[in-house]
Amino acid sequence: MPNAHLLVVDDEPNILTTLSTALRLEGYAVDVAGGVRVAEEKLAKRAYDLLLLDVALPDGDGIEMLTRLRAARNEIPVIVMSGHGTIDNAVRATRLGALDFLEKPLSTDRLLLVLENTLRLVRAEAEAKELKAQAGFDGAILGESPAMQQLNERIARAAKAKDANVLVVGERGTGKELVARAIHEASSRVAGPLEKVNCAAVPGELIESELFGHEAGAFTGATKSRRGKFERANGGTLFLDEVGDMPLPMQAKLLRVLQEREIERVGGGDVIKVDARVVAATNRDLAAAIASGAFRADLYDRLHVVPIEIPPLRARREDIPLLARHFLDLAGRGNDRRGMRITEDALAVLSSYAFPGNVRELRNLIERLVILSPDETIDADQVRSFLPQAGVPTPGGLFRSSVPFRVLVEEAERTILQEALKHYGGQMAATARGLDLERSHLYKKFKALGLRDPAGKAKEDEDDEGAPSVR
Repeated sequence: MPNAHLLVVDDEPNILTTLSTALRLEGYAVDVAGGVRVAEEKLAKRAYDLLLLDVALPDGDGIEMLTRLRAARNEIPVIVMSGHGTIDNAVRATRLGALDFLEKPLSTDRLLLVLENTLRLVRAEAEAKELKAQAGFDGAILGESPAMQQLNERIARAAKAKDANVLVVGERGTGKELVARAIHEASSRVAGPLEKVNCAAVPGELIESELFGHEAGAFTGATKSRRGKFERANGGTLFLDEVGDMPLPMQAKLLRVLQEREIERVGGGDVIKVDARVVAATNRDLAAAIASGAFRADLYDRLHVVPIEIPPLRARREDIPLLARHFLDLAGRGNDRRGMRITEDALAVLSSYAFPGNVRELRNLIERLVILSPDETIDADQVRSFLPQAGVPTPGGLFRSSVPFRVLVEEAERTILQEALKHYGGQMAATARGLDLERSHLYKKFKALGLRDPAGKAKEDEDDEGAPSVR
């Protein structure tokens, strides 16, 4: 890709001349080095867009040089080349983050194609990181509530454990994949790949091939060999989403891989060592699945080394305004409606809704408001118009969206308590008497449902007039 500045490292003067000439004719800026020492000196003086690195050099080994670069946190994109290409060298280079491995003699056409594709990928990733930075994403999961602070602390601890398996549990839409990505990006495996498999989306007869790969002719349609997700995730992280939906026969095979760290491709007999950390996720109750025989207890134990539970959005309502503003900014950028704002009353309406679809539902709702709002300001009435019964889903809506029964009960209780408190003039003692509840029980209900009493604090030991509670 023209305008990129490359450093080519090779010990053969003819190759340096040929490559540098061909690359300059394509519009690249090129520096050359005949050995490790000169190359490291050049890299210390300036930042290059890509390093084309030979393995066998007169004063050292290219792979060892790449190892030192990565240890020093130099993440320059690297393509490794060798006249003595071996699978071992290719694997070592890939584990260190090399983006490709080319065997000599080099085809100029192939080299130019690889360079173009590699630089396009690198620039796309850089743009994605820039967009994340603009949107305020720093690797932590957005939220300032105590629950989210605890979650981010658990993610940070999990990331430090290089090999320990992680099991992420949470309702649909809570951000399980985001947690897996945060763990990967904060870990020592960040230079490796993050591969993802949705176990519920892959047919049972194909999931073994998806995870372990297959050899040509292993089954009808397998016209060539294919690496599975475990091999592709080598040196990095494998995210197994909806692992609770994995068929039982496949669970036994997954357990063996987690224990032995080796696989066999479908239709193959060779044992292949793999080095991938597994982060699994589910919204199912695995304890109940184990009791019913639908999930293996030994696999659960192997996955459940580091457990992480994501709280539902209704359990951290104080984060809703922060998330809503964040998604408003993202939706505004994506739909050419920058500068839109949302009123405090609108945020209060959002905060009163249960969001059975959790963060995903909130994000979709905000984007819908951005697209359909006729004005630059989103107010409370507009939000209410998109929420059935001002935040309480209708029965038909409940069945269509599969809202859990407990969510319906919580919303009904929340609505009753809010209306009762309003009816009794904001007096907690009078509200408790009117509802035939003990005051302490009413305060506990307010706290459990994320509501606040008029004084701003749920008190259990005194009533509104300061008299001791009767227990």
